[in-house]
Amino acid sequence: MSVFVLIFNAGTDNEGIHSVLVGDRNTIMMFESEDDATRFALMLEAQDFPMAKVENIDQREIQEFCQEHGFEWQFVPADSSVLITPPPRNMETTSWQEGNSSKNTNGEQQAMSSSELDSIRRRLEGLL
Repeated sequence: MSVFVLIFNAGTDNEGIHSVLVGDRNTIMMFESEDDATRFALMLEAQDFPMAKVENIDQREIQEFCQEHGFEWQFVPADSSVLITPPPRNMETTSWQEGNSSKNTNGEQQAMSSSELDSIRRRLEGLL
């Protein structure tokens, strides 16, 4: 099954995939709908992130990447009644902006309070 993920600096040596820091784990959002992924990317851009490219990738490939690199993943179904929004805060410096030139590094990390994490966790659990 194909899913949509957000890629920063696509096609460059400094490419990175968007992830959300939940607790101490990076979580990659896998969107079933390209429209939902695009909407999320636009919300990130409104928070002064660089524009992310929405990439269509096989779900198994993302899951294997996550397992190999210690990431979590979250599938966002197209028929979800819950609107997924970016966390209100983000990291000032991301690993791909620090000069990490390896492909497939985590693109974005957000630092959140416990209440913000609980709020996101409840919204994600509502998807299941």
